[in-house]
Amino acid sequence: MLNNITPTETAHTTNGHSTKPHGSLDADIIIKNAPDPVFVSDLEGKILSANDAVYELLGFRTDEVLEQSLSRFISPEETREFTAALREVIERGATRNARLNPRSASGAIIATSLNASALRDADGKVIGAIGILRDMRELDKAQAYADSLIKNAPDPVFVSDLEGKILSANDAVYELLGFRTDEVLEQSLSRFISPEETREFTAALREVIERGVIRNTRLNPRSASGEVIPTSLNASALRDTDGKVIGAIGILRDMRELDKALAYSDSLIKNAPDPVFVSDLEGKILQANDAVYELLGFRPDEVLEQSLSRFISPEETREFLAALKEVIERGATRNARLNPRSASGEIIPTTLNASALRDTDGKVIGAIGILRDMRAYEKVVQDLQESKAELQEKILDLEKFEEVVVGRELKMIALEKEVENLKRELAGINRGQNKWT
Repeated sequence: MLNNITPTETAHTTNGHSTKPHGSLDADIIIKNAPDPVFVSDLEGKILSANDAVYELLGFRTDEVLEQSLSRFISPEETREFTAALREVIERGATRNARLNPRSASGAIIATSLNASALRDADGKVIGAIGILRDMRELDKAQAYADSLIKNAPDPVFVSDLEGKILSANDAVYELLGFRTDEVLEQSLSRFISPEETREFTAALREVIERGVIRNTRLNPRSASGEVIPTSLNASALRDTDGKVIGAIGILRDMRELDKALAYSDSLIKNAPDPVFVSDLEGKILQANDAVYELLGFRPDEVLEQSLSRFISPEETREFLAALKEVIERGATRNARLNPRSASGEIIPTTLNASALRDTDGKVIGAIGILRDMRAYEKVVQDLQESKAELQEKILDLEKFEEVVVGRELKMIALEKEVENLKRELAGINRGQNKWT
């Protein structure tokens, strides 16, 4: 390991020949070929060795870096911080993510992050440090861009550590809660939410660490005026330069208007004259109004959280799932036929009109179904059909009667003609007789 050897320590002599300490060549090769800028310094901060990436980063020649104090490249304040970092290396063996901003040959200030580990002699004594610099310019730009996004986001956005301490927040947070900046930053989120919700938020942070994101967790922070504000929290992982999760970026959505709208829609569902139910995309019934229970004769606990397949046939279950697909694709379905079985065992003919149930992001998560009891309608249709049959029978009878009557009339006409003919013949005979007499 690099922290157990030194590429620059005095060579040992064996049989009059100078030799390098065991492993130092390997360390030199590792340092030389490392992709990041790597340097070796003594405990006073004098640079003993550096790889090509250091010269490329700073733009200096080798002779302008080696044997120079690091204080030549950094400010007096950062020199003190580096000296403190060296003390930490001596005490703990390493230091992490110390910020250094060396000045390059062109005069540019280069933002870097320093990770340093102990450089030890053959006896294990710390004699210096092996420092690895990370060029933070692009990351700082990205961080500045992220800060800008957070600051200018229309929704309330905050950054917290893994203990729930608020590290950053945008203006929308202060506008939502009504607190000043100093009343929010460096405060625990538990100051604004209940102990129960604090536990839920801590669980959400664990999920962020494991999965990288959490969706639609409910938080109800108390504002400066004492108002409890219902919000929905979406959070994603905040990572350090090594990709380790160090906190969370939380986006709050003010749910007051949506909750009012939901309460209003719940009221509409509850008080609708027709049977109305809400189901998820698998057909599980999440909500139903009194008209549903009145129609089917079941108690709420016998309907809620039950699959609709409990009340309809397997074939109709397939048709209902097909209707749900149509709801997802088109937003609605019309006049699907369902024939649920009531608590008494009666099959009740109904028609279903369903529209999409969407979450706060507009994604379809279920359906709102309205049933229409078709028993009265089908009774009317049946009565009409029976009346039609009766009318058809009466029409047939009339047609038969007409046939008989018409037949009789035709016969009477024929008889009358025959009588007239007979009368004429008789008159002719009478005239003949009179002539001869």
